[in-house]
Formats: sequence, structure tokens, C-alpha cells
Amino acid sequence: MKNEVAFGSRLRHAWNAFLNRDPPGRSYYDGGYSYRPDRVRLNRGNDRTILTAIYTRIAMDAASITINHVRLDENNRFDEVVDSGLNSCLNLSGNKDQTGRALRYDLFLSVLDEGVVGLVPVDIDIDPETGEAKIESMRVGKIKEWYPDDVRLEVYNDRTGQREEITLPKSQVAIVENPFYAVMNEPNGTIQRLIRKLNLMDVIDEQVGSGKLDMIIQLPYVVRSEQQKQRADERRAEVERQLSGSKYGIAYIDGTEHVTQLNRSLENNLLKTVEYLTNMAYSQLGITPDIMNGTANDTVMTNYENRTIEPLVAAVVDELKRKFLTEEARARGESVMYFRDPFKLAPVSMVSEMADKFTRNEIMTSNEFRQVIGMKPSKDPKADRLENSNISRPNEEDGVQKTITAGKEAVERSIANQNG
Repeated sequence: MKNEVAFGSRLRHAWNAFLNRDPPGRSYYDGGYSYRPDRVRLNRGNDRTILTAIYTRIAMDAASITINHVRLDENNRFDEVVDSGLNSCLNLSGNKDQTGRALRYDLFLSVLDEGVVGLVPVDIDIDPETGEAKIESMRVGKIKEWYPDDVRLEVYNDRTGQREEITLPKSQVAIVENPFYAVMNEPNGTIQRLIRKLNLMDVIDEQVGSGKLDMIIQLPYVVRSEQQKQRADERRAEVERQLSGSKYGIAYIDGTEHVTQLNRSLENNLLKTVEYLTNMAYSQLGITPDIMNGTANDTVMTNYENRTIEPLVAAVVDELKRKFLTEEARARGESVMYFRDPFKLAPVSMVSEMADKFTRNEIMTSNEFRQVIGMKPSKDPKADRLENSNISRPNEEDGVQKTITAGKEAVERSIANQNG
């Protein structure tokens, strides 16, 4: 509770995370940038690897899942979306440079790359009606240093156009950790080992591309005297001349000479190691080549969504709920939830068939299934009953029969009165 009071007090008196520094005029800037300075720069520094494709695919799929600040009903079920600054940042405008979806993508991509990042409320306003703090903009920050109660982050300041370091209490920052940290971010984890091997392969490729063949020619005589060394240098120069003058890089040697390629075995071993680590990374992250090239079937995609995407999104949602909702807000039934599109992996006909089977076999109520697909619960009392509405119950049959009998008797009495 103490942290919440401090948080609220700070927000009411500090509208900007960069300590209320006045925004500079245009004369402050010495010049512009040829690239967006707020854009994520991955640590690997190698955009040619399969890792960039993996990180991008996971981040894009995670960012496609909607995250909402919601209000729950008395049964802790989703009731409605709350009109709040947090919702606006997550779904409409994260800041002056990013949409809500771009902010979510930035967050997921950064946490995959860094292992741990902070989501920082930068601009804060006060709701005049409720007096509560309202988040106006948010930024993803790189954590530089850890302290017992605080954390130092590098955050893009859109007022100066620079990345700047600020220290904030941990209670004011959503600190998100990669659920796959051991696989992706540990120094000896699969991904980091793969990065080192790929970098080594790049070095070898650059050597080959520079024209260096790194080979040894074994001559049919012993090179000891100066005369023999001169003869060997002439022979080497002749081979180099043939290679440089050949359209396809072909040269000939004497039948008694032998050529040994120095880096060929190393390159072959590296290729095998890279293939092994790539397959291991796919397995540990729940990814397949079919997912990467867009040809995966529904079963494979569902497994990927459950094993890879959902844990990542849940890590963000749990931290948003913990840091940005006070005890009073949670007591009012407010929460943060994520909603997966049920029709992305299955057509409408399949979803409706599933709903029919689950309710008809009394596995889920109608309202329980509505929650799964992100719909508000129905107010109809029957929607909360775990029973097959297509089957008449004994009590219902007796009631119907009594109604029919009573109706017949009433008609007969009416006819008798008319005849009497």
C-alpha cells in the first residue's frame, strides 16, 4: 500500500518520467537523424541470421494478441473494457512515435533480445473527474543497473530525441522477463551458442569472399636452400596467376603436387553445429520450419500458440496487472486480460461446432465458452446452466404436460358453459 501511495503521489506531481524537464525549442536540435533513434536495435548486430527471423516472427505473433484493461463481473468473468490511459497506450497510441500495436511489438522484440526489459509510463495526466493518474504515453526501456528498490533504465526521450538514462522505483515500472530466458539469453543457452557459431561462420565467409583460399601446396621436392625457396615462390605465384586470371577460379598443378584446404574441415564442422543448434532452438521454442515459412497446419500452429506465444503474453499481462492496478482498482473488479482471436486458426463453422459440442455434452456452459472467445457473458440465466438445452428434463416435461392438461380443461369448461 505504501508503494501505491508513493506511486500516486509521484504521478500527481511529476507529469513526465524525465523529471519535469522543460521541452526544448527547435533550436535545441543540432540536426536530424537518417534513422528513427527510438527504433529497437538488436544486440546480435547480425541481421542476416535465422535468429532475426525467429525473433521477428514470435514478436509479431505475440503483438497480434489484444491486451485490455477490463472490468470483471461478480463471477470474475470479463464484463467490459475500461476506458483508461493504459488501454489507450496498449491499443491506440503508445506514444507520439508508436501505435499501440507497435509498442507491444517493441516490448516483445526487446524482451526476447534483452531477456529483461522495463515498460515505463513516461507522460502522466490527472483525470479531473476521479482525480486518478492517467497514463498518457509509455516507452520500452533497456535495464542498465539494478538496485534493491530501484532500477536504472535507458529510455528514449521524445522531447530531446535522445536515449537517456533515468532511475525509477521498481514499483513504477513493469519489469518483464523473457519466459524463455534460459534458452535465449543465458550465456551458455542454445541461442547464444548459436549466435557465436553464426558469427564465426560469417568471419570465414568474409575470408573466402576476400579471395583468400588458405591452402597449402605440397611440392615434390624439399624446400631448404634459397634456390629451392625461390623455385617454390615462383610456383606459388604461377598458381595465383592462374586463379586470378581464370573466369571460374580454376588452376592446374603437377601430378606430383598436392593441395590441402586449411579451413574446409572447420567450415564443415561449423555447418553441422549450426544445424544442430538451430534444430534444438526450434524444439525448445516450439517452432518448426513450417511455422517460419507460413505452411504449418492448424495443429502445429495451435501448439506454437500455446507453447511459445501464450507464455510470453502472459508474462506481460501479469506484470501490467501487478504494477499498474492499485488494490482499490482490483477491488472494483478491474484487471488486465489478453484475448486470442479464436477465428485466426479455425473457421467460424469449426468454432460454432465446438461450441455446440461443448455445451451439448455439458462440458462448458454457454457463458464459459463465450469467455474463451472473448465475448461478454450473456444475461440469460440459461447461459450459466450446465445442461443440454436440446434435451427436455423430467421436471420440464411434467410442467409442459400440466400446462397442456390445464389448457384442455379450460377449453372444455368454456365449451360446456356455452352449451349450458
